[in-house]
Amino acid sequence: MIRWRCLFLVYSRIDVSLSRNPFFRKRFVHELPDEEVNNAVDSFKSFPALVSDVTEQQAGIDFEVIHSKRPLSSLTKIGKDCWWPSPVDVAEELNDFSKPGKHHSIFVFWPQNNLQINKSIRSAGWGLGMGGSASSMGATYASVANTHSHVWKIPLAGEVWLHEWLHGVCYYFTQLGFKMPDGDADGGGRHGYIQSPETGWTDYYRDLMNGRVLEDGELTGIPKHAWRLPIQ
Repeated sequence: MIRWRCLFLVYSRIDVSLSRNPFFRKRFVHELPDEEVNNAVDSFKSFPALVSDVTEQQAGIDFEVIHSKRPLSSLTKIGKDCWWPSPVDVAEELNDFSKPGKHHSIFVFWPQNNLQINKSIRSAGWGLGMGGSASSMGATYASVANTHSHVWKIPLAGEVWLHEWLHGVCYYFTQLGFKMPDGDADGGGRHGYIQSPETGWTDYYRDLMNGRVLEDGELTGIPKHAWRLPIQ
């Protein structure tokens, strides 16, 4: 079983100034209650078992959790009036706790929403994931925001982390020459899969992560032997 080394950065506080145009800036300051932080960490702890399950024991996850002592102090703009914590925004913690080759994947939990007063920073979704880059020290990179307690378990605890991780992992294996289905982690519906109320998209993820997604008469995804290759 191949082992992916992961760093999970937890930001419980945020203090950012967001610019919508040259004449308008808005400050967002918030500190998460302990319960919201614990919900995210508990959800992430369900992620390794999901990876083992959907890869049919071909891949495993080792991880360390780091709680940032500083607030998240910058965000990167994506699209109109949308922001997210890119690798550039968490560079201080990456420099302190990682280095090129130390981790294969980076995860970030951030305070997007003040649930107590219903105020939020606009973003492109609950989570975002991407392939490795120089700014992420070559590791795949994913971020997920805070939310209400019950949402973390809909429909399956840990699925959001698996989904965003898969975007980066699919990109990684594409660079090695393996063909991914259209949409990679988002491609379940377009390939005939149905989201289960109990297990979410894991039927699709299982086929994606074992090279069994049929597209134009060809099997696509990450075949079992790919998981046995040394991680570059």
